[in-house]
Amino acid sequence: MSLEGIVIVDKPATWTSHDAVAKLRGIFGTRRVGHLGTLDPLATGVLPVMIGQATRLAKFWEDSEKAYDALIRFGFSTTTYDRDGEPTSEPVETGLVESQLEAALVAFRGQIEQVPPAVSARKINGVPAYKLVRKNIEVNLAASQVTIFELSLLSVEGNLARIFVRCSPGTYIRSIAHDLGQVLGCGAHIQELRRTASGPFRIEAASTLDQLQEMKGNGHLENALLPMADLLPMFPKVFVDDLTVRHIRQGRDFNVSPFVVASGTRCVKAVGSDGCLVAVGRIVIPNLYHPEVVMADA
Repeated sequence: MSLEGIVIVDKPATWTSHDAVAKLRGIFGTRRVGHLGTLDPLATGVLPVMIGQATRLAKFWEDSEKAYDALIRFGFSTTTYDRDGEPTSEPVETGLVESQLEAALVAFRGQIEQVPPAVSARKINGVPAYKLVRKNIEVNLAASQVTIFELSLLSVEGNLARIFVRCSPGTYIRSIAHDLGQVLGCGAHIQELRRTASGPFRIEAASTLDQLQEMKGNGHLENALLPMADLLPMFPKVFVDDLTVRHIRQGRDFNVSPFVVASGTRCVKAVGSDGCLVAVGRIVIPNLYHPEVVMADA
């Protein structure tokens, strides 16, 4: 039986998200692998990866918030807004003061306008900006609105400050660091970045690539997977009989007992007698659902 579900990977530094996906294709023995939310090569931490038919559920996490632990180095800015870039300002002594940083952070909370780094995956006419930069093509990215739900100063030591950020998708922590440096007049960039959460997926449940390879060798790879029927806990489970399963796979709407699911519930998960996810249904009228995403018969 093929393994399907989501594995939470603790992505190592220097690896791209694409590198991690390629490695997992080999570990799980399938081409049907995709990730939820790109991480920069410098960054480590939570990279949720969908295996098999779980890739069909990606859209339900598109608006998931993210959480990061970031170490910012003050004193000069860089081309990439992180330590991998070339300096774009002369190094200066910062003399960081905690109260000064706290005051500067106020403007970065809530809904803000943010310009992504030129070296980013943001697309211009369908082409990622970083590819244009590599060709020495000037890039001018428009600002976009993002939401910073939480921004805390964790520590200050010398020219380094550690922050915690909880934000909407599409937020660039590198831009926060760069813009902080501009506000304080000393330049700044990301020294270290670790994603600690992506939607419901947490670093505490993550596995390293080495651990996953070891699990494969021991025959316990399924232990790293979150089964599809257990995903999307905000959608109630509805157990359906074999006849209803066949109807769902034919695209027919299906009824749900009002004693099982509250009237007006937006989406439900139809689960078969074997405990496997059959479909995610979206409400048509109270207690009647249309199969929006249907899993193929195993």
